[in-house]
Amino acid sequence: MSEANASQEQLNPENKKYLSKVVISSFIGNTLEYYDYMVYGTAAAIAFPTVFFAHESAFVAAMSSFATFAVGFLARPLGGMFFGRRGDKAGRKSTLVLTLMIMGIGTFLIGCIPSADHIGVAAPIALIILRLLQGFAVGGEWGGSMIMVLESAPKKSRGFWSSWPQTGGFSAQIIITLVFAWVYTLPEDQMLSWGWRVPFWISALVMLIGLWMRKSLEESPVFTSTMAAKEKEGRNRSLTAENLQANIAAQDAAKAQAKAASAPSKTSGKEHGPLYRVFVEDWRDLLRIIGLRFAESLPYFLLCTFALSFAPQHMGISKEWLNWAILICSVCAFPAHGLFAALSDRIGRRPVYMIGTVVVFITAFPFFMMLRSGSFILIVLAYIIVLNFGHNAINAVQPSFFAELFPADRRYSGAASGREIGSILAGGCTPFIATWLAGADGAHWYYVAAYVMVGAVITAIAIWFSPETYKKDLYATSKEG
Repeated sequence: MSEANASQEQLNPENKKYLSKVVISSFIGNTLEYYDYMVYGTAAAIAFPTVFFAHESAFVAAMSSFATFAVGFLARPLGGMFFGRRGDKAGRKSTLVLTLMIMGIGTFLIGCIPSADHIGVAAPIALIILRLLQGFAVGGEWGGSMIMVLESAPKKSRGFWSSWPQTGGFSAQIIITLVFAWVYTLPEDQMLSWGWRVPFWISALVMLIGLWMRKSLEESPVFTSTMAAKEKEGRNRSLTAENLQANIAAQDAAKAQAKAASAPSKTSGKEHGPLYRVFVEDWRDLLRIIGLRFAESLPYFLLCTFALSFAPQHMGISKEWLNWAILICSVCAFPAHGLFAALSDRIGRRPVYMIGTVVVFITAFPFFMMLRSGSFILIVLAYIIVLNFGHNAINAVQPSFFAELFPADRRYSGAASGREIGSILAGGCTPFIATWLAGADGAHWYYVAAYVMVGAVITAIAIWFSPETYKKDLYATSKEG
């Protein structure tokens, strides 16, 4: 262990300028990931019911709109598995360039879809197809960008450094909030015809900046070291096979053929790809990650997507107030992430993750009560407590915690697959389920609060059965490492 750790410290870039470049590149990629998803969620709450489902009742239109939001999450596990396997075999850098391009193009094209009044049912069909494309690309983006930073950072502060790209969700939310603050000033007919499209077109600029940053990066030192070790192992295995064949040739011909035939089959039986090994050897960690996602995803999508539709419609709260509350929380998220991530480097990932989970659990009902008060100050305070003290504590630790659960040679596959499988249950379905639980008149909000509490309990159980990882050797290719 000590030799591996020493090797890790030597291989990690000591040049802070390069490390900063890796962090910024991953931050931009994660910003685009969340921008794509949250701009869609915001548009799904305020524009899509009218633009794509105008012939339905208000309740059915809202449900249909949030259903298309959830559809994108169905493709994320496929993207996580596909790009995770590619990232473990071909490299983190080239995979991240590809995911960024697909994600940005898909988002831009959503802003170009004509309304249902112009092309009928083809409009929501095109929306769903592009949403699936978004989800497929996003499934590989998060795991790769976080792992790239984690594997390039100093061992004692890798939790801290890997938390900063995770704030991309809040930088995206700041951009979305500011853009939609302008969209809300438009007359309703203009907002529904072209105003909602502008935030989608802006994603092209973020994509170009991200591509420029990523193309100048080097491959992560952990991946480079792991590939070099595999090549060396392959050469040694080849030499061993040659020696074995030479010895066999000197013996009886019949025995030589039998032994030579058995040797390749034994070797080939051990050669499994990273994705296979994740699902066969690391399935417990996949289940842990799925459980760990509930207390993080439920409050985020509840407050930043569902509430934008629910509160104005059933509580008379203006979208502008909610926009400002989200903007304030998004600014506070940056110091919160740094604080919680640094703490996890000192005391471990599990305790910090549990702190955030407990906060989410105990604030589920108080949040709705403060929302129902109609007081702007109480609404902002409710958002800060749930997001900055609950969600942010979890979110800051998630990149390092998830990635450290897996060995180096299948880390991308494991972290990306587990997170995106969990996103179906704990992420994209949240606005849809919450809308259904609250009912057409919104009277059953307490069911939604209970839903969040159940999710927090699931996460607490997952934390209890998860190992501590903050001292783990990232270069290890086995669980024992």
